[in-house]
Amino acid sequence: MDDMWSIEAWEKMKFFFPDNHNGSRIIVTTRLSDLSSQLNESCIVGMKFLDEASSWDLFRMTVFGKESCPIELEMIGKSIVANCKGLPLSIATIGGLLAKSERTKKCWEHIEQNLNSIVINTNDGFCLKILRMSYIYLPNYLKPCFLYMGVFKEDYRIRVSVLKKLWVSEGFLKPRSGKCLETLAREYFKELVDRNLVLVDELGSTGNVKYCKIHDLLRDLCLKEAEMERFYHVIGDDPPANISERRVVLKTAGLLGSLSQTRSIICKCNEASLKFLLSQDLRLLRTFIACFSDIYFLEKVIELVNSRYLAISVHHESRFSSSIDLLWNLQTLIIRSSSMNDLHVPHEIWKLHQLRHLEFPGDELFLPNPPSDDVDIVIMENLQTLKRVKGLRLNEEVVKRIPNVKKLNLTNYSVKGRENCLSYLQCFSKLESLICSILYQSGDFLPRINFPNSIKKLIVVDYYITEFGAKLEDILPKIGSLPLLEKLVLKYGVFQTGKWETIEGQFQKLKFLRLLFCKGLVNWIVSDSSHFPLLQRLCLHNLSELEEIPSEVGEITTLKSILLYRCSEAAVASAKKIVEEREDLYGEQLDLCVV
Repeated sequence: MDDMWSIEAWEKMKFFFPDNHNGSRIIVTTRLSDLSSQLNESCIVGMKFLDEASSWDLFRMTVFGKESCPIELEMIGKSIVANCKGLPLSIATIGGLLAKSERTKKCWEHIEQNLNSIVINTNDGFCLKILRMSYIYLPNYLKPCFLYMGVFKEDYRIRVSVLKKLWVSEGFLKPRSGKCLETLAREYFKELVDRNLVLVDELGSTGNVKYCKIHDLLRDLCLKEAEMERFYHVIGDDPPANISERRVVLKTAGLLGSLSQTRSIICKCNEASLKFLLSQDLRLLRTFIACFSDIYFLEKVIELVNSRYLAISVHHESRFSSSIDLLWNLQTLIIRSSSMNDLHVPHEIWKLHQLRHLEFPGDELFLPNPPSDDVDIVIMENLQTLKRVKGLRLNEEVVKRIPNVKKLNLTNYSVKGRENCLSYLQCFSKLESLICSILYQSGDFLPRINFPNSIKKLIVVDYYITEFGAKLEDILPKIGSLPLLEKLVLKYGVFQTGKWETIEGQFQKLKFLRLLFCKGLVNWIVSDSSHFPLLQRLCLHNLSELEEIPSEVGEITTLKSILLYRCSEAAVASAKKIVEEREDLYGEQLDLCVV
């Protein structure tokens, strides 16, 4: 039974196939990963893209049969196969075409240069019709999310967190079942992955999907469907006089017609084109992405009063306008700055009650505390992300303004003269990710911090690494007791006693552990593998005094890899021993990387 799309189809037919216990089998193919598990969890064969050798074998057999490929065509043939990216349907389609074509280098080069369009249109669009079934059978709520994948350029590694924010800003997600929009976005993304329409490109340190991709042919399908449905329009070097689509992807902004009806712009053009673009009436614009060249005219961006999503790069001469509070619809603000000087955000930003994500990748931006004399205090209940901010001083007023923050990144955080600031961290009851790099603190400061139990990811950088620096032995028991902690990174700091001993019950959910430049660690004592029962990845950097990695670490059944970077020879030797014992005892190969 080929290409099944629902469990209901099997439920209606299974009565015609009684199990007579005679060893017969029914083979079902489907594009839906979750459907396969509903049919039979124990007999699933997951199909993967073909590797280089298998791809070439399929191509060669399709084109030449039992004959060998002529030497003069082999290089160009392998280039064509590589561009099919392991998709058997694409290889078989283009192979069938070449089997009927002239066996000349000129002919094959033409096909290579126009590969995707030829595959899509060959045999009366047979390949496209097959792929299009995946789109037709999509639930209506997933169709805009899938079509949106076409706005990214070919082979682009898409940051999943960015993709989800864009779906939210575009209005593709509607609140339901009491779930927040970010939760829905995560579920929608998983559905697209399970339907094999989106490819997982890179996993994060705790197993979450960090980057994704879409196959070239599926991207072409997105572009064709988007064009038919007028969902968005990609504008190249020959822009049309009139643009009626609500969403546009701009490769150039020169000689454009009016964009007054446009709601979304993804801009990949130069500064002159950007300046021309922003001279137009864009008051209806909801999504604006221009992270490809520096913008001098930041004040023009602030005039986009209906914006939900703004992602831009700014020049060192750029300045924020105090009118930023006019962006009352803004949900996501991402500002990239390459300036060595702080770009100061006006305190009016604390009036943006719809804001969900405030991010400053690249150099940090200076975020002032909310004014204490505000007459109308705005509680930013929707704010979940606050990344790479400098100058913010945690206090009761700040905690009250952003009670639901989940991701907090405080960079170069100076606690000199404000010793109690970070004690307010425990008030963020929904905080899941904390990155904090600290300057100018005395050694007894960090141990007094109480982290909220909600934390899953914790990165602490303590730049005060003299003998007066933070005593890591005192901090780690407190960190180890965090019930949900999955990722821990400690950079700098000092083991003043030279010893770190874990105790039972600590780090019960930890999957990823990284120690960098932590001075003084000589003896690491783990008396039982139950201390890190879920650890998957261990990374140690510049631990030149460490005598060994505890052998108990090798007994952790979930452990997959160990990375050692410029560590002591003794530590490297113990790691190699762990790998050997793991293979002897369990027959498992543990990845070890020594640099």
